[in-house]
Amino acid sequence: MEVKHRDEKPKGAFYIEENGKEIATMTYVFAGEGRFIIDHTVVDQAYEGKGLGRQLVKAGVGFARKNHLKIIPLCPYAKRILEKTPEYSDIF
Repeated sequence: MEVKHRDEKPKGAFYIEENGKEIATMTYVFAGEGRFIIDHTVVDQAYEGKGLGRQLVKAGVGFARKNHLKIIPLCPYAKRILEKTPEYSDIF
């Protein structure tokens, strides 16, 4: 499934759709120069356990790296994934 990005500065979201319906979403808000806060991640109950949340975090990491940003993970899920993945240590 493809992760899409909605950028509505100063906030935005990474999301996954199926049949025109958002089934997984991770929202963020910019926090000054050079960083953004991941504040919420949600996956539709019917799609839990399929790795969609992890795909959203990975997309956020790619966005951070491409734009030379740091991530502040206030969302408990995103924070756990970032902390458990050593290759993400450069972005938060």
